[in-house]
Amino acid sequence: MRKKLEITEGIFPMPVLMVATYNEDGSVNVMNAAWGTMQERGNVALNLTESHKTVKNIKARGAFTVSIADCAHVKEADYFGVESGNNVADKFARSGLTSSKSETVDAPVINEFPVCLECEFIEYQDGKYGCGVIGRVVNVTADESVIKDGKIDMSLVNAIAFDPYTHGYYKVTERVGEAFKDGFELK
Repeated sequence: MRKKLEITEGIFPMPVLMVATYNEDGSVNVMNAAWGTMQERGNVALNLTESHKTVKNIKARGAFTVSIADCAHVKEADYFGVESGNNVADKFARSGLTSSKSETVDAPVINEFPVCLECEFIEYQDGKYGCGVIGRVVNVTADESVIKDGKIDMSLVNAIAFDPYTHGYYKVTERVGEAFKDGFELK
């Protein structure tokens, strides 16, 4: 028997994305965004409201990076979600993490997160069903420790996913199938 739940945001897993920008003074700002996805090949969509410091920075700089949070940095990733850059100017410095300037866009790469998408800002959609920030991925980098045979090995990334039902984080590591292949067995 099925039971009705009092929840509307029930898709699992949700990514734990670290969206990084530069503030007006050049300091680094990072926010935790579970409401993000690929809009189409090469474009990201982040459901963020204009009240976020990150959105203001994206509009001002025309760029941002999106990193995949990992198990080794759960506390820092969560901190970037519970603290606002609107309230704490040195939010990133307090995390103890480090950054480098992206080679392709005017945004920081957070060194400790193993995978980073460097994005150019395309537009902000704010209509009733607008999805917020849209960006074009212009470069993807990964730490050598998560690359195997020239490709990112997600089992080495140790990415985390957000559970909207219990507000937990889960480790995403084990490969269980082959996309665009396993289903052919049922044809």
